[in-house]
Amino acid sequence: MSNTEKRGFHRVRNMLSCRQVLNLLTMLGFMLNYALRVNLTIAIVDMVVPTETNTTASGNNTLTGNLTDTSSLASSNININNTSTDGVEVLEERFNWDEYQTNFVLGSFFWGYVLTELPGGRLAELIGGVRVFGHSMLWASLLTLVTPLAAHLNYVALIVVRVALGFMLGATWPAIHPVAAVWIPPMDRSKFMSNMMASSLGAAITMPVCGYLISVAGWASVFYLTGGIGLLWSLCWFSFVYETPATHPRISAEERREIEEAIGTSTSKKRPSYVPWSDLLCSPAVWAIIVTHGLSVFGFFTVINQLPTFMSKMLHFDIKKNGLFSSLPYLGKYVMAVASSYLADHLRHKGTLSTTATRKLFTSFALVTPGLLMTAQVFLGMDPTWSVTLFTLALFAHGAVTAGYLGNGLDIAPNFSGTIFGMANSLSSFGGFLSTWMVGVLTFHNQTFHQWQIVFAILATTYISAAVVFVLLGTGELQAWNNPPERKKIGDVAQEEGMPLKTEK
Repeated sequence: MSNTEKRGFHRVRNMLSCRQVLNLLTMLGFMLNYALRVNLTIAIVDMVVPTETNTTASGNNTLTGNLTDTSSLASSNININNTSTDGVEVLEERFNWDEYQTNFVLGSFFWGYVLTELPGGRLAELIGGVRVFGHSMLWASLLTLVTPLAAHLNYVALIVVRVALGFMLGATWPAIHPVAAVWIPPMDRSKFMSNMMASSLGAAITMPVCGYLISVAGWASVFYLTGGIGLLWSLCWFSFVYETPATHPRISAEERREIEEAIGTSTSKKRPSYVPWSDLLCSPAVWAIIVTHGLSVFGFFTVINQLPTFMSKMLHFDIKKNGLFSSLPYLGKYVMAVASSYLADHLRHKGTLSTTATRKLFTSFALVTPGLLMTAQVFLGMDPTWSVTLFTLALFAHGAVTAGYLGNGLDIAPNFSGTIFGMANSLSSFGGFLSTWMVGVLTFHNQTFHQWQIVFAILATTYISAAVVFVLLGTGELQAWNNPPERKKIGDVAQEEGMPLKTEK
């Protein structure tokens, strides 16, 4: 490294600590994580031939290509001229997918997503969360860049790409817990975990930006932009983030000592080579996290996914006409996540509340509040103003889970926090499917407010039950099985030790 580069690194180090860089890149990483996940959801509206186009071969002034009959339209892709906001026509290829095929493409992401939750968390514990998180995002970005090519090649090729994308992104959420276990002092972990909620901030930004980009440059531009930014982020991640403070070449002695002394022995210097499954699976504290997360995410998915349907069918309110409203719940959730996490860590630092009391208090607030609001929705849901307000407040309050159970695995077993969250997220991944099925069964050929009242009552029960489970079973105490004895004749899976910290004279 040249003297100029060294001086540059020293200037950066003086401006931002290594933990601040980690926090910033983690926040941006989860924003991108959501963008890479939902870009197709936004773009597919413009990728598929409109319904009215599928039903008629008329309107030759808007179609180019040979559209002699309905059968040719169903068997080949067509080009459609879209007029952008600048008045420039953008010639795009669109695909003749029916509603079933469209939903099949959208749902294929979850096939890969559910497969890597648990393995991703355990792999991060063994080889390091920085590697797993970084490589997952890198490959997801590359897959995003080839998505337009896959769509043009073949319908099946697009499905394969989306399954692979889900496979990569599924490992990211549990992988960040082992990163926090070695980099973030226990009393600051609530604040760090709020970075995961930057996915909500990503949603608030991605939807309007991608919508504008599609109108200007076409649907393929969405994938090129998000994939390109993902590659840039990956370059920064691998350049500035390291597995442990001990292996970071630019960390100051003071920062490293502060981190290592605060963490102490709660996170092992050598990664345990096996998971004490019997102790873990018999732990009420672990099941408190798993069950609470599953119920919580079920409620969240139901509100997010079914809100537009309820607004449209019952209130005759087109949520898409109000871009600000569609972004407000996501922005509110992120603001609550950050504010509640800072408050939680402040209360723990001051000794006002124990870790156990803090986790239970904020989990109760984050889940009981939406439960009560959904109860109010049962009685006030037919009023558009009340309905919009109640939904927005419910999502806003839900952001406080970052100060509650979301990072609780780091409290009870930092050495296995990736495995615990992988188990919890594997269960919760089915929440989206279950919520869609539930609403479909209740409202099939029966779109009445009475049926939606049943949905809201189920949501209220789900949220409040989740809080009750955590209050009864949850704890913030470090579990004895967090540091299991090594088995004989099994080689250690050593953590990178790095250079020993020099003591100051």
